[in-house]
Amino acid sequence: MKLLIRNLARSTTEDELREMFETYGTLQSCMLVMDDKSGTSKGFGFVEMPKIGEAKAAMVNLNYTDVDGSRIRVKKAN
Repeated sequence: MKLLIRNLARSTTEDELREMFETYGTLQSCMLVMDDKSGTSKGFGFVEMPKIGEAKAAMVNLNYTDVDGSRIRVKKAN
């Protein structure tokens, strides 16, 4: 299942994002979307988890949690 993570602080790193979701299971991929011009985070990213149950647990437990001063939103990517 591919998850969309929005409202990330610009200071949140891909490694931090990976660590957050690895708590709930195995990751297939983790990508923080970066601005080409500035090289900084655009404030959102994607995590892919092969096991649906683990992805749902991550989504339920991490949605609306405070990370680096921002309340993140986690939902299934379309």
